[in-house]
Amino acid sequence: MRLQTPLGSLAYDDTGSGPLVVCLPGIGDNRQSYRHLTPLLTAAGHRVVTLDPRGQGESDAVWPDYSPDATADDVLALLRHLDAGPALLLANSYTAASAVRVAAVAPEAVSGLVLTGPFVRVMPRPNAFLRLAVAAVGRFRPLWMAYWASSFKARRPADFAAARRRLAAQMAEPGRMAALRAQFSGDKSACEALLGDVHVPALVVMGTKDADFPDPAAEAQLIADRLHGTVMMIEGGGHYPHAEFPERTAAAVRSLSTGPGAGGDGVTKLAG
Repeated sequence: MRLQTPLGSLAYDDTGSGPLVVCLPGIGDNRQSYRHLTPLLTAAGHRVVTLDPRGQGESDAVWPDYSPDATADDVLALLRHLDAGPALLLANSYTAASAVRVAAVAPEAVSGLVLTGPFVRVMPRPNAFLRLAVAAVGRFRPLWMAYWASSFKARRPADFAAARRRLAAQMAEPGRMAALRAQFSGDKSACEALLGDVHVPALVVMGTKDADFPDPAAEAQLIADRLHGTVMMIEGGGHYPHAEFPERTAAAVRSLSTGPGAGGDGVTKLAG
């Protein structure tokens, strides 16, 4: 399915019925990242919409702005288009900042936040070596694909090879790597300033081996504290807990849901 906005077209899938969950993949990824989580949530009584953000997946590649704020505007446009009541937003990595913005500026549209491996604040400036590494990864598609694959720390889905081929083919399309570089430099300060304005239930899900953060547990707790939320640490998990551990991520969603898909799962530190 596609949503036409004034600036471009966005691809999304819409499955199931019940309380709405909208899933946003991380930087340089696509909505297929949620392919194993979606059936678990629909079976539990949720309507699940997975979106390719601007510049990613099957959405248009070229946009004038790839900032978290711009992506938040797209998410709001999608929620209004769906007209299905408030949604629980499940966002990974870069799009977590966009989810925070949506929850802060349109609280009536959001029932809760589940943020996995979230970048929602301005991080300390990395050293020169890391800056060069990031520049190289953003410039050369094989390096990005190697980095993406390395972020699965505990396990890879059985169809990982096919998913990697699909993503690599998409990233080879004109404009995709430029979008990735723009996201690398995206300013999160405006979204970070809104953390205290979020008043919906929030859960931060972080893998203990998420190499994108010097101390994943500390980062998760910092963000959860600023959102007045809670933390779920997944032992051994990397940057994509929703893909490595879909059952546990589904439990996280159900812990915040208030509809027929809700469950009584406690939010605790889980073993790998």
